[in-house]
Amino acid sequence: MESMEVDENASQLYVRTPEDVKAIVKHAKLDERQLTQLTQALYFPSADVDSDNLRLLELDGHMLGQIRDGQTLYFKGGQNEKLVLCTDERTYDVKGAEISNSLLLVPDLKFAAATSTSPLKSPRTGNANTSLERSLNDSAEDELEVPRTLEQRPVLKVFHEYFECREIKPRFRKLGELLQLTRYSGPENEFCIEQKLLFTFSQLLDTVQCSRGQFLEGLNHYRAMELDGRMRVMEYEYEYRIINIMLGLISENSWALDEVEREETISALKGIAPEEVVTGLFDIYTTPSERSPGKFEYQESMVSRIVAQNILQPGLRFRNEEFMRTWQEALPEGMSCDLKYLRGLGICDKEGAQPCIRSLAEELLPTNINDRMRALFKTKQRWTMEEMEPYIECFTTPNLSVSTLLAKHARSLTDGGVRYFVAKH
Repeated sequence: MESMEVDENASQLYVRTPEDVKAIVKHAKLDERQLTQLTQALYFPSADVDSDNLRLLELDGHMLGQIRDGQTLYFKGGQNEKLVLCTDERTYDVKGAEISNSLLLVPDLKFAAATSTSPLKSPRTGNANTSLERSLNDSAEDELEVPRTLEQRPVLKVFHEYFECREIKPRFRKLGELLQLTRYSGPENEFCIEQKLLFTFSQLLDTVQCSRGQFLEGLNHYRAMELDGRMRVMEYEYEYRIINIMLGLISENSWALDEVEREETISALKGIAPEEVVTGLFDIYTTPSERSPGKFEYQESMVSRIVAQNILQPGLRFRNEEFMRTWQEALPEGMSCDLKYLRGLGICDKEGAQPCIRSLAEELLPTNINDRMRALFKTKQRWTMEEMEPYIECFTTPNLSVSTLLAKHARSLTDGGVRYFVAKH
């Protein structure tokens, strides 16, 4: 295979001939009998060929499988955001990378197996007649004329760089920020909401840098629901008040924790909150009962977290025993509080004379890893890996673990057999 430049000053494109090929083969000191019968001459694109819309993209097995299954890949990114590529399940960071050699995009280019019709030369068969081939090779050059076919192949584009993709965690922060602009606090306060800041499911999906599956996880994380065709989150105090009333129905009706009645709960809150709100919150906070078909039970983790959030007001500190007692008393009978429910919501600070629990919401921390680490070490000097994990796991990737991040951005020390991480500088 050979290539040739296009002379811009030439009035007509010069086309290679079989005689040109034979001359080049001879100058290259190649034995034409060792070559297949087809020669493909490459012609570089002329100035009038528009290929600026073509880019070279590196695919992993997941992305390739999605394309083969007929799925669509989506590029997402606002004016001041880094570009990401999303499938229906995963999100990838996209960066431009240089190629050490030039890569040519040549439509309909034939590879080795397709360039020979001879059973002696075709790579399709591994059982070639080697004795016959040896006799042909030993023949004098003028005894055998090798038939040669010449085909033209235009080069569509020459690539010097490509898009490199690296799987990352979904970027939910923007979803939370957009939803927080129009927090719902009851129909009486809707006149304060700017209508242009209300978004549909599709508008948010197109905007937020994550896959569809991850987007649904994000909506669940922020406890978002659809009201009048727009996705909304509740004002925290309003949400806690409605949930508290819903939980009160358990003792009021003598329900077991896994025998909550859906329709009766929604009916009991008529006139207190819109049915859409009550239905949405009920579906978010409950799961179908395994023991009683047709009935439901509240998720202990979600109920515990919203109750803890109500207690852990910013700036307040609680002694461990005092907080755990207050927390437990605020929960429905049969539910238990557990420090694991404070993950990403609050921390247990043992550095002072009196250990305490205080608020530290992950969603309020800086989105830059360096700024976040500074903020964390300003809040508390020493952290265990388990304490740090919920605050930095959003920066991990399949190839970048929490321990690797800590090794890069923090310094470790051991005290009393416990490994702690402190600020690097």
